[in-house]
This record gives sequence, structure tokens and C-alpha cells, in this order.
Amino acid sequence: MESILKNAIENNKKWTEFGQVASYIPELAKGNSEALGACIFDTNCNMILGGDYDTRFTIQSVSKVAILICALIDKGKKTVFSKVGMEPSTDPFNSLAKLETRESHKPLNPFINAGAIVCTSLASGDNGIEKFNRIHNMIKRMTNNDEIEVNHSVYRSEKLTGNTNRAIAYYLKGANIIEKDVEDVLDTYFKLCSIEMVVEDVAKMACVIANDGIAPWSNEQIIPKEVNGIVKAIMITCGLYDSSGEFSVNVGTPAKSGVGGCIMAVAPNNMGIAVVGPALDMHGNSIAGKKVLEELSQQLNLSMF
Repeated sequence: MESILKNAIENNKKWTEFGQVASYIPELAKGNSEALGACIFDTNCNMILGGDYDTRFTIQSVSKVAILICALIDKGKKTVFSKVGMEPSTDPFNSLAKLETRESHKPLNPFINAGAIVCTSLASGDNGIEKFNRIHNMIKRMTNNDEIEVNHSVYRSEKLTGNTNRAIAYYLKGANIIEKDVEDVLDTYFKLCSIEMVVEDVAKMACVIANDGIAPWSNEQIIPKEVNGIVKAIMITCGLYDSSGEFSVNVGTPAKSGVGGCIMAVAPNNMGIAVVGPALDMHGNSIAGKKVLEELSQQLNLSMF
């Protein structure tokens, strides 16, 4: 499998030339567009690393997986989906369009920005600090790494330039979908997006989900089985924004991407995979990372379909 991963990275490194690093958050523009690395972590705790696996990145929208997990555990399926939908979006991840035109004003799903901001507001905690700690601790447990922290340079950059997210959040507040203080919720959301990792950490998160919510290194049920199943379903239908259908056809696994260049992929009952490639396609997904996952899926027969 080590040679399969190595070949997948080498065969698809050329795709980095066709993408661009995210620049709407100024600090992300400093990312190395040529980097491409990956980690496979299976349910027997075997790990394989390849390429630029030590590249550090902020998880950005990959954090939405942990946000959704905490919201579902803390408030329950009925409450969460009374405020957020379950349907794929054909619009960009930061679009406001559907909020205004849908009668309910609910975000389409938990993985567009609007949905993730709502789910952040639903996590346990009386204020933003408590909500952040709740979700941050879940991430630490899923990665088996207590050293994971926020990249404060990215956080400050994100907070300074996050006006579209502010517009989304205030609209949701006006529609009575967010009940908490908007700036407090947004501050929590910006911090969660700015958590810094390497692919090993994200692959372990993915492996917990692949293993029915059980941490393979401790056999602890970190995520209740029902919640874990819901998360996998949302990942496969909505995890790569408005190119989720294409990814399901070409790769066929639950996944979640982030504009920091990471894609988390879940091969149920088998392994978690994480790739990082900061050069993005037009949808905000790692352009070379997607190609690596396509090759791995074909070579290892990972598609659920």
C-alpha cells in the first residue's frame, strides 16, 4: 500500500499547477501551492505517510465535521435538522442566495458556511469560549492529539476579513435560526476553522468515523453510532460543496474538504485518508488532492458504490 500511495502522489503532483491557493483570507494566500501530501490510517492503527505529509495547514471547513458531531450529540437530530437542512447545494459554500429564497430560511445543509455557523451555535456551552472548548476537545479526542491548537495568525486574518460570514450569521439571527449572540458564535467558528493540523491528525479523525465512531487506538466509542451514520451520509452528499456528486462518482467515499487544502476521506470499516494540497479548484477543493483520492479509490477498491 505504501507504493500505491507514493505512486498516487507522484502521478498527480502535476495537477497542483492548475489550482490556486485561497486568497480571500489573506493569511491562506501564503500556502505552498506545490505541496501535496497524504496519510492513510486504518482501523488496525497502521499508518502510511506519503509526499509532503508534514505540511501544516488550518483545517477550515473540515472542522464542520466535528461541529456537526457535537451539535447532534448535544441537541439531538430533531433539533439540529429543524434549523439546518440535509440537502446538497448547487451554490458556492459561502452563498446567501438560498437563505432568502427558501421559505424556512434554513441553510441547505451543515457543511455550507451558513449551516456550520448554525451548528456551532447549537453545540453545548453558554458562551463562545465554552462552545469552542467543547468542539476543540472533540477534535483532540478524534485525533488522539492533545497538542492541537489554533493558528492565531490565520484566526485574526479570518476574523478581520469574514464579512460574508457576518452577513450570513446576522441574516440567520434575523430569521430566528440563530438564538445566541452572533459575534460570539462567529468568533467560535473562526477559531475552529483556524485549528492547525497535519494529515496524520485528519486521517485519524476520518478513521474514527470509518470505525463506526470508535477510536481504534482505545476502543472508546467517541461518536454514538447513530450520529456517526448521519455524519457519513451528509459527508457523501454534501462534503465537497457543489462538486459533491462528481466526487461521489469518481471516489465514492464520504469526505469533507477545506480551503486550507485538506480533504478528509472515510472508507467505512477500513481506513481514514487525509490529503493536503493547498492549490484549489474553482469549487474550493484541493485539485491534486481529489486526483490522489480518485487513484487510491481505484487501486484499493474504496468506492461504496
